[in-house]
Amino acid sequence: MNWAVTTYDSAFGYVSAHGAPLVDLLDPQPGERVIDLGCGTGTFSAEIAERGAEVLGIDGNPDMIAQATASNPGLSFIVGDAADLIVGESFDAVASNAALHWMNRDPDAVIGRVYAALRPGGRFVGELGGAGNCAELIVAMQTAWRVFGLGEPDLPWYFPTPAEYAAKLEEAGFTLRLLEHAERPTRMTEGPGGAADWVRAYAARALADVPPEVVDPLLSRVNDLAAPALRRESGWVADYVRLRFAAVRKADSATPPPAVPFPSDPQL
Repeated sequence: MNWAVTTYDSAFGYVSAHGAPLVDLLDPQPGERVIDLGCGTGTFSAEIAERGAEVLGIDGNPDMIAQATASNPGLSFIVGDAADLIVGESFDAVASNAALHWMNRDPDAVIGRVYAALRPGGRFVGELGGAGNCAELIVAMQTAWRVFGLGEPDLPWYFPTPAEYAAKLEEAGFTLRLLEHAERPTRMTEGPGGAADWVRAYAARALADVPPEVVDPLLSRVNDLAAPALRRESGWVADYVRLRFAAVRKADSATPPPAVPFPSDPQL
């Protein structure tokens, strides 16, 4: 697995971090207030709520929030940009699962807004794509775009190295408790078209400026280029690399903002 860096202490409970579900690393307690940052359709929010915590799910995609609200009527969800996030109370924890790498406009601002949302001693726990994530898929895309005489594809992700992300957390005022970086090859189960379907699902922005008549042959070339590394007898595999971390807002930080009632209405 080649885990790169690991430190750990009692601030995060009993769980062994290596390979554990992210909700176990977070270890939410009954009555805690937790933000699920980049909540998508609310699956992770529901896992946190099952532990007894009060959850506020935040996502920048209104369609995702609509689905989350419909699927989890007892939980609170709002549309919001993580880089501009302002909450009127302090939370015990902020967690993010497979979402921070999409927040590529200003990663430092995202970390800063998380810090401001936490009470002193509050936890920031997350897992995102790390350096090397989808490297074979990205090279296949870039090569195919060049073959067809197109400009570099517009890639919507931020995949930091462990050292880079650790520095950002510490510069924002967090104390880092755990940092792991690992390869995690993952079966592509969301479409039969292999790398081509992956590009349609996760890199749609890169296709926006491609002439419609070029899209299919372009994606066929992506498949041809990616197949030697990613196609197995059992199916296609995405070359995921994950960065997992746990950090704490320092206990001697400034006084948190005044508390306001926890939102009970899932609408904006």
